[in-house]
Amino acid sequence: MSPAPQLEPILRDIRPDRQGAKRHYGVHPYFTRRSANVIRAYIKQFTEPGDSVLDPFGGSGVTAIEALLLNRHGIQNDINPLANFIASQIADTAHEDTRYIKEALSDVEAFCKADLQLIPSLSEKEVERRLADVELPENIRLPKSSDVERYYDLFSPRQLLALALLKRAINRISDPSARGALLLAWSATLGKLNKTFLSARGRLESRGGSSIFSIYRYKVAEHPVELPAWDVFRERALNVIEGKEEVLKQQKFLKRTEGWRGSFGAYCLDIAALPAALGRKVDYIFTDPPYGGHIAYLDLSVLWNHWLGFEVPLPSRENEIIVGGELRLTEEHYIHRLRGSVRLSVEILKANRWLSIVFQHWNTRYFEAILEEASESGATLKAAVTQVGDTIWSMHKKKNKEKVLAGEMILSFVKDGKGQRVERVSLIQTNN
Repeated sequence: MSPAPQLEPILRDIRPDRQGAKRHYGVHPYFTRRSANVIRAYIKQFTEPGDSVLDPFGGSGVTAIEALLLNRHGIQNDINPLANFIASQIADTAHEDTRYIKEALSDVEAFCKADLQLIPSLSEKEVERRLADVELPENIRLPKSSDVERYYDLFSPRQLLALALLKRAINRISDPSARGALLLAWSATLGKLNKTFLSARGRLESRGGSSIFSIYRYKVAEHPVELPAWDVFRERALNVIEGKEEVLKQQKFLKRTEGWRGSFGAYCLDIAALPAALGRKVDYIFTDPPYGGHIAYLDLSVLWNHWLGFEVPLPSRENEIIVGGELRLTEEHYIHRLRGSVRLSVEILKANRWLSIVFQHWNTRYFEAILEEASESGATLKAAVTQVGDTIWSMHKKKNKEKVLAGEMILSFVKDGKGQRVERVSLIQTNN
């Protein structure tokens, strides 16, 4: 085994380009998403082609996908099946171009476009009759913080019918990659065809987003908007195609120049189970762990996971690293799991390799938990860089300015076996 390269940490902020990568921006909404260009810079700094890059809290997969496109082995992990579904579909390189998606889209159009366009003109009685002939998910109870009690209450009958017809058409596609790509577009459509969709004032009705991503609960719009189902789905499908073309273009470039060595793998595990599942240590970790009660990811992903058929077992919900949520998880639970996650991340790393952790919370207990556990586990903090401007804005953040940082820091540690403690870092000084 060759010795680990002697590397220096990144000591400057990197201006985020949030909308620069179509493979991440516009394909599917998600709760938080780091800028791809920032993560790419860190992967380039701390790894070489062929190295393994892990994100144990992968979210929608930016880290693992960018590692793949930098000719590394990207490893995605998240306990949220929705997150892994999004990441895996974007990273799918089974085909050399996007003709397979375009052909599948044409098939879906021929099968259901006319029926979808007919729905607005149907009587309520006819809509109910047709709903009896389509497959719908179970009408489960929603989290207590929701404006409505049951899953179907999140939709108008016409929205339910349109989504069911679309999904039935997509499920007819035999090619699993094409079916997966259009299910991703359908899932993104689901985020717009429901009563939590809030239309942006002064703009087109279709411009806006779900309250799930802004207020972080199932808040039903005062005046729900019913968007044309086929138009929304087609737009989402074209976004998937555009994102996929970016991925395939980069793969072709690497094949021509240095040879293709990239790979992508996804796990849906609690981080405690990850070391055994991987069976090997990795070269680099970049991760943005969940912070406190900011977002109850699993509760808020019911909208997608339930209809997509992804089960979330009770142990996953009990072990979610948040404060609050439907299970009212405590801050002590959160800090205990945060510390354990840092310890396990260091354990998974090869000796003398690097770990970068995004930090974005005012609570000094969380900050100290990360620093202390990293040190005790044999990793030394080498850099704490403020990422000015790399912020996900939301109503939650606007209402809780004392709790959530206006920006974020990236803490970079090296697993040197020493675990030297640094002097206490002031969050206020660091982020001014």
